[in-house]
Amino acid sequence: MALAPAPSGLLAPEAPEFARLNLVGRSAVFVQALDRIRRMAACDATVLIEGETGTGKELAARAIHYLGARRNAPFVPINCGAIPESLVETELFGHARGAFTDAREAHAGMVAQAEGGTLFLDEIEAMAPRAQIALLRFLHDHEYRPVGGAARGANVRVVAASNAALAGCVDRGTFRQDLLFRLNVLSLAIPPLRERGDDVLLLAEAFTARYCKQYDKPVRPLHPEAMATLRSYAWPGNVRELENVLHREILLEDAPAMRLQMLVAGEATVTEPAVSFLGQRFREAKASVIARFERAYLTELLARTNGNVSLASRLSGQERSRLGKLVKKHKLDRAVFAEPPGDAA
Repeated sequence: MALAPAPSGLLAPEAPEFARLNLVGRSAVFVQALDRIRRMAACDATVLIEGETGTGKELAARAIHYLGARRNAPFVPINCGAIPESLVETELFGHARGAFTDAREAHAGMVAQAEGGTLFLDEIEAMAPRAQIALLRFLHDHEYRPVGGAARGANVRVVAASNAALAGCVDRGTFRQDLLFRLNVLSLAIPPLRERGDDVLLLAEAFTARYCKQYDKPVRPLHPEAMATLRSYAWPGNVRELENVLHREILLEDAPAMRLQMLVAGEATVTEPAVSFLGQRFREAKASVIARFERAYLTELLARTNGNVSLASRLSGQERSRLGKLVKKHKLDRAVFAEPPGDAA
């Protein structure tokens, strides 16, 4: 298959450091993102990465860290939506021995664990209001106070990532504007897979090689029909969805060439058929529409939060117990939405 060369003047995507970090692609938009990553790795300013779920934002953050001067120090990731609001200070800044009833030993928070390295704040749009205030204070001068302890300074670089446009979150009143200003010193947008052209074929090749090696299976080529399907499919789950498709194909199919029949079958179910309410009473028709909406909403919400019901509760504005009952009602398996480790992008 013929692939376009890298745009002139930009860093070659085949550079060994990017291959080592699982950053795969030759499309113009992706090579531009790689070039920005290289430039950001050469400095030490705070970075905000935005992009849809599954595009590889954590891989980009790791590349900024491991290509920079802090590469030999820790890279510490935090899922902001998973931090209970009551434990914000302890999780981020730690606590001293005896700071509260159960504090029998001193505890180093995430900031201290990242000393000299990079603190990666993932899904920062889901950060609770109290946590936003604590983070804003820290970003002001990189000083913090462990619970029950003395103030201290931190030598860490902060990189944040968001599935949503934070400017829109500010407009909706769910994210502090002053915190956005602090985070958005350098900005990086990761393009969705549907905008990356033939990168989908390069990624499919990389995932095929990885999983065939993992399961000790012979590498099979993509059938031409499968290549056409890969190019035409919209990939709402981006690179993560592509990885899952190839993973399933390698595990469950043994044809000489990979046809990705499961993806083709899945596409057929994406568009729901038109619904006729003829013969239904108003109440029955209304209940049917509500049920369809609930399932579609929950499916998208759980996909965005990787099956984390607590985070889903905060993003949706629903009580956790109420949301959990709806998940059970529609028989949605949270484990299906969990994010696998080691995505490529």
